[in-house]
Amino acid sequence: MIETKALSPHLGVEVTGVEDLLEDTTISRCAEALKWRGVLLVRGLHLDDEAQLAFSRKLGEVVTLGGSEIFKVSLDPSKNPAAEYLKGTFHWHLDGTTDKVPIKTTTLTARHVAMVGGGTEFSSTYAAYENLPEQDRKRYEGLRVVHSLEAAQRLVHPDPTEEQVALWRRAPTHENPLVWQRRDGRRSLVIGATADHIVGLEPAESRAVLDELLTWSTQERFRYSHEWQVGDLVMWDNTGMLHRALRYDPSSERTLHRTTIFGDEAFA
Repeated sequence: MIETKALSPHLGVEVTGVEDLLEDTTISRCAEALKWRGVLLVRGLHLDDEAQLAFSRKLGEVVTLGGSEIFKVSLDPSKNPAAEYLKGTFHWHLDGTTDKVPIKTTTLTARHVAMVGGGTEFSSTYAAYENLPEQDRKRYEGLRVVHSLEAAQRLVHPDPTEEQVALWRRAPTHENPLVWQRRDGRRSLVIGATADHIVGLEPAESRAVLDELLTWSTQERFRYSHEWQVGDLVMWDNTGMLHRALRYDPSSERTLHRTTIFGDEAFA
């Protein structure tokens, strides 16, 4: 029998008793838990790529990257040519902030784990917004933020070459609401490493507001830190859950297999 247990007060649920991951009732319960708790964990599933894809397709259309629906998360360039880019994931971020419609859901399965570090942290921007003082909600209402790849990569390479900057600036930017009112009535914050600047504010004030909000949103009470075990399946609502990888040795065998699900709600 399927049972659920909260992983932290504001987000996350562990699901146990799963016998058939693809059964309609299981999919429905997982989707409902994911909507309201943001992060879902099932330990010990040991899904292969075929099973992970079959499950992901029950949730929506799977994104193809580089010709594959499975993306290998590894800092080993022989496993992932984008290993250098993945160092940006050590900073709090949402995926798809430079797209009109962000990625909806991400799934990860653990194939190898790091001996030291390598966990994944999540933080709920729904809970962060809901707990803001009323005067701060009014302060942030209506503000718009430009998101860019350059903003995120400058955290990894604070003194970039001209070639690096030129490469980053080839990627599209996108202007999003700071407070995103969702079609279900809930509100979340669109912040993180890609948040470059707030439209209409002086650079110093803009950076101060974004840094202040990120610090607020990632405080311990809104967070869940996951320590990986081989065979884990973790999935999350990418539209509202900030996430980051905890640092680990690049020579580590840590390897996660990822699928991403197309979104169905554009930024307002």
